[in-house]
Amino acid sequence: MNAWWSGDVSLLRAIDAESIIGTLSTRLVEAHPLNRATQVVAWRAQVALLKDALSAAPGHWRILLEYPLLRLGRRIDAVLLMDHAIVVIEFKIGAMSITNTDRQQVDDYALDLRDFHAGSRHHPIVPVLVATEARPLDPVWPLIWHGAIGSVIETNATGMASVLKELGERVPVASTAIDIPAWEGMPYRPVPTIVEAARMLFRRHGVADIAASRADVTNLGRTTDAILEAVRHARATDSHVVVFVTGIPGAGKTLCGLNAVFAPDANAAFLTGNIPLVHVLRRALVLDAVEQGRNRRAAEQEIEAAVQPLMGFLRDNLERSEPPHEHVIVFDEAQRAWDAAFGRQKFDRDDSEAGLFLDIMGRHKDWAVIIALVGGGQEINTGEAGLQSWGESLSARPHWQTRAPTRVLTATDPRQLLFDGAPPGLGLDDHLHLSVPVRSIRSDAGAPWVDAVLAGDADTARRIAEKAGGVPFVLTRSLDSLRRTLRQRTRGTRRAGLVCSAKAKRLRADGIWPEFPHLDADIVSNWFLLNWPDVRASDALEVPATQFACQGLELDYVGLCWGNDLIRAPGQQAWTARAFVGKAWQIVRAEAKYAYQINTYRVLLTRARYDTVIWVPEGDARDRTRDPADFDGIAAFFLRCGATLLVEEPQEALAEVSAMLL
Repeated sequence: MNAWWSGDVSLLRAIDAESIIGTLSTRLVEAHPLNRATQVVAWRAQVALLKDALSAAPGHWRILLEYPLLRLGRRIDAVLLMDHAIVVIEFKIGAMSITNTDRQQVDDYALDLRDFHAGSRHHPIVPVLVATEARPLDPVWPLIWHGAIGSVIETNATGMASVLKELGERVPVASTAIDIPAWEGMPYRPVPTIVEAARMLFRRHGVADIAASRADVTNLGRTTDAILEAVRHARATDSHVVVFVTGIPGAGKTLCGLNAVFAPDANAAFLTGNIPLVHVLRRALVLDAVEQGRNRRAAEQEIEAAVQPLMGFLRDNLERSEPPHEHVIVFDEAQRAWDAAFGRQKFDRDDSEAGLFLDIMGRHKDWAVIIALVGGGQEINTGEAGLQSWGESLSARPHWQTRAPTRVLTATDPRQLLFDGAPPGLGLDDHLHLSVPVRSIRSDAGAPWVDAVLAGDADTARRIAEKAGGVPFVLTRSLDSLRRTLRQRTRGTRRAGLVCSAKAKRLRADGIWPEFPHLDADIVSNWFLLNWPDVRASDALEVPATQFACQGLELDYVGLCWGNDLIRAPGQQAWTARAFVGKAWQIVRAEAKYAYQINTYRVLLTRARYDTVIWVPEGDARDRTRDPADFDGIAAFFLRCGATLLVEEPQEALAEVSAMLL
């Protein structure tokens, strides 16, 4: 990702300022319909300040102006590459004061470079905020560090030179120097949240622009190519095709589906039974479109057609005889399609949801494609039939072709088995399986670790954690510590939130109410999109979202409030699932309901992009519904599995940062 202008500090000093402004202005015209005079004025002030502040700096240091950050949809005003530090500079020309939003902005830039830019890992990054007309500000030395990122330094026009000089002298030297000439050309691979990804795709950035921060994630683009090739094949041959995309939680299935919907001339819709996801995506995309200068009503109409509630699409088309407008639909969480019994109850149709959708899209006389996104082990509602019902429905409709990865023929769980054998019309393509999590930024060991934990296999879980050098799960018995830790770890606009099982009824005694109104558009959108200090936001850490509200969405940091609806019974290998009825717990013995309870916690354990802090209450010996022994057993098991015990510590001081950078 190239800056709009870059050069060594010696070049910055030697070149005429207007030449730099001309280069920046050309890029501005290319990127936006109109040149903005205020931006040119700001650039003149910034270049003058940089020339003055770096007048005595080493000539081989490098300055980059307007460095784009795709995930945030913004550009860094300036990046200064020293020998051993990366300085991120945000200018507020003419500003007489600094707001918290300003601090969050420059902090976000630093976090993005650390997490997603290959040349910035393992090096100190310092965010500097320059409010040119603010009162004189003296930096606080030593800096406070967290994860190799220094605290935000605030300065003004007159103090900028001394700040940069002191940074060059005070920041400790890492074991590896920054490769200044190569830095700009090193990969920047952002891992956006699903909301950020939807915004990027809606602006017509392709999924190729949205990669992963680790080099081992290679199949996201291949999966998208396989999907689009199936669509091209169906269109060219007048065929009806179902494409099954499988993957572990957080591997990018929704991302691939949205890319197909927002592709040029897609004539497609993203359909989901996850109503909170519909609310959040629609609200976020409309707000983003308005910020981009689009007409609100026109944007709302386009977005409502592109992202639809699955049940609404079904009701609109069930009684009609003509085909739907869309030739391509993305069926989100296809494993959750309900069975024929639910179809009889809900619509008086003796068919499964899979069968009804195949018949609706089959009305197209020329071609149609259903892209079925399948998340294994995430069925959380009674009546969810899994892949088995899709196989049965396709077997009854042999004119439909199928594209799927090999694993749909080898699954051990009957609900995850598409066909018993390979029928005619089935094409196998293992690029349609996503096996590497892209939600988890720091480690790809989280998903297999969660699988082992929920299988009750502590030895396997511990081996996974040890091989990975640890997993992003920490344990606490204190709700206050949980909240403090989440607030300490969220910098910039990284967001945190509490989650819990909807059946963890006795968390009420600790002030946690597992009754999130996930069908309320305003409540769920505010929870996921607003920021503290707005008390409606997840960051307020007051109202926990349940599995029904957060499935398909994510947070940067998650506080998982573990209820005693899923406990570790003494001497037993498996978890014990329970339901609170009246005034007492009852053990869940039905196999399907037990599986739903396990999957509930699978969803909750896989919502975090960074860390999950698991709070296990202490319980109360005076309350039979909150036996401390039940909670102690849960906590002990997590520690056996390799989760670490939360230790609240002050942030690292400057003298300690060298160890983090080795």
